[in-house]
Parts: sequence; structure tokens; C-alpha cells
Amino acid sequence: MQKHLVEIKARAGSGDHARQRRVLLAAGADFRGTDHQVDHYFRVPEGRLKLRIGNIERSLIFYRRPDAAGPKDSSVSLTRLESEAAATDLVDTLGRALGSWVVVDKQREIYFIDNVKFHLDRVAGLGDFVEIEAIGSSPEEREALLEQVNHYRHLLGVEDGNLVAHSYSDLLAGAGN
Repeated sequence: MQKHLVEIKARAGSGDHARQRRVLLAAGADFRGTDHQVDHYFRVPEGRLKLRIGNIERSLIFYRRPDAAGPKDSSVSLTRLESEAAATDLVDTLGRALGSWVVVDKQREIYFIDNVKFHLDRVAGLGDFVEIEAIGSSPEEREALLEQVNHYRHLLGVEDGNLVAHSYSDLLAGAGN
């Protein structure tokens, strides 16, 4: 499945998740659950390839996204995996074929409002973050998706100084520190 996203990631301070959770629920967000996700990243010549193993979400995901602190566009290809056993086998196969790069372990609360997905993340070794992803099917939707991200960013109180340019994988691997 091919998608186009406009997204932001920001550091969350003490008490931010509790406040953001209240704001999301008051805005009518659908809470999908808390997922323990382990993302296995593989060495690829361009973009990022990860295999996510979680209780709620299990997927092989390839994406291209610039490293920028503000809203950024992502081109995403996603294949859902039916079982944890298949995902675990695929981690081994891809690791042998491409080489493993880094593993990201996180607890993620997942919320949706229409086509906008919200993550309240606690990432091992990095701390707390909030992500907002407006999901569309093509780059032609960029302006509408950007408007959604900016609306929810302000609603959740995400300040410019807390925006993060890099992925969790890059942060754990030492980029952007």
C-alpha cells in the first residue's frame, strides 16, 4: 500500500503526554490502544526500511523523508504482516540479506481523528515524543495534509523548539545529536 504523509515529531516534556491525551480525547480521537513496538531497521542504499513487530501493528515499511525539524513529506510503502512468527522470520531473512542497522523499542499510544494519526511515544534510550501524521494517498494532497498537521500541532501545544528533525533510528544511531 502506497501512502503520502505530512508529519512532525517533537520531544514531549514532563506532563505533556497526559495533557495531550486529554486534548485528543476531548477532540473526539479514537484511541486504538497502546502498542509495544520493536522496529528493526536494515541497511539500504536510500530511504529507510524497517520491520515493525507490535501487538497492534506488524508491517514491513519502506519510506523516504527529509530530515527537517518542521512538517515533512514522506512517501511510504507498507505491507502488513499477519503473524508475529512471520515478522520474526522476516527480520532474520532481511538481516542476513541486507544487514541490520539499529533497533528502536518503544511504547506507543495510537489515536486517530479522521485521516490523522497521533502517537504518544516513550522510546527506550531517547525519552518521550509526540508524532502527528496526516495520511493521504498522493502528493497532490500536501497542502490539505499540512493544514491538518499545523492545526493539531497547535491544538496539542507542540512548540517549534521541541520539533525533531531526525527519525528515532537516526537519533539512536547518533545522527542529529
